[in-house]
Amino acid sequence: MGGTQIPVKLTQALNELGIRSYSGYGMTEMASTAFAKQSDGKIGVGQPLLGREFKLVNEEVWLKGAGLAVGYWRNGYVDPLTNAEGWFQTKDKGQWLDNELVIQGRLDNMFISGGENIYPVQIENFLSKHPDIKDVAVIGIADTRLGEISAAIIELKPGVATTEEDINNFCKELPRYKRPRKIIFADVPRNPTGKIEKPKLRHMYNSENLV
Repeated sequence: MGGTQIPVKLTQALNELGIRSYSGYGMTEMASTAFAKQSDGKIGVGQPLLGREFKLVNEEVWLKGAGLAVGYWRNGYVDPLTNAEGWFQTKDKGQWLDNELVIQGRLDNMFISGGENIYPVQIENFLSKHPDIKDVAVIGIADTRLGEISAAIIELKPGVATTEEDINNFCKELPRYKRPRKIIFADVPRNPTGKIEKPKLRHMYNSENLV
């Protein structure tokens, strides 16, 4: 359970131990789970559960149906969740691939580098496949020429001697614009629910000595 994506290599390791696991997608506003499947080695989250509906609008996931809250309680009034069409706009970027939904990151985490839209979760998912990486977070940091550049904060497994050059060579499989411009070896902070504390990371690393 948690508030972040489960790495495929973790579900594969569970399967090898004979442990059945499930991957899903949801949020508090939908009374939690909206999509689910038995983990199968693919990065998708399956299909919508009974009574839930979805559609992709400009790659944003829109939801409605069973479990959707009435709204947010603010200053004594209910502020509706849904837009004029009756859908809840999640701000999550998604794709329908191989008959299932694939979550590609938060639209509000996206940053622009040299005119290219960068979605950190795509780079994080790629780097998480490296056998020496325990945890990873990608953020945008200010750059005078490109606006922002991608920085990968990488937490290595104990006892490994992976270098920045190793990571850069590994990332050559990525399109050039998606390759991290900065590699920072450090612990990746997470809150009690498991979400990466990206505002904290941006505050820590968005400084003159890194750009």
